[in-house]
Amino acid sequence: EVQLQASGGGLVQAGGSLRLSCAVSGFAFDDDAIGWFRQAPGKEREGVSCISTTDGSAGYADSAKGRFTISSDNAKNTVYLQMNSLKPEDTAVYYCAAVAYHYCSDYGPVGEYDYWGRGTQVTVSS
Repeated sequence: EVQLQASGGGLVQAGGSLRLSCAVSGFAFDDDAIGWFRQAPGKEREGVSCISTTDGSAGYADSAKGRFTISSDNAKNTVYLQMNSLKPEDTAVYYCAAVAYHYCSDYGPVGEYDYWGRGTQVTVSS
């Protein structure tokens, strides 16, 4: 059974940082894509960033470029999202998701992701 567990959310002031973690089990880190998504109240879900487990190549939505960094520790089956210079508009529930035999676009997650974890709340105060 594939399971993804996101953690690391919290309340932070604007300009602050948070590091989200996504622990993945039951899923081989091989030729796959792991993505971070977010959904703010009243808004559609947005793909934020993704990483290829094949070569570590990463992609970011415009909203994340220059501020967020995604990384993976394949030995631990864990993907991280370092978020710096946080803004109030980054407030959302953040989800990690996985899809097998898929690529990561330079512009962030594309296509359908098959496995989803429960989200972690990120709140950025002004």
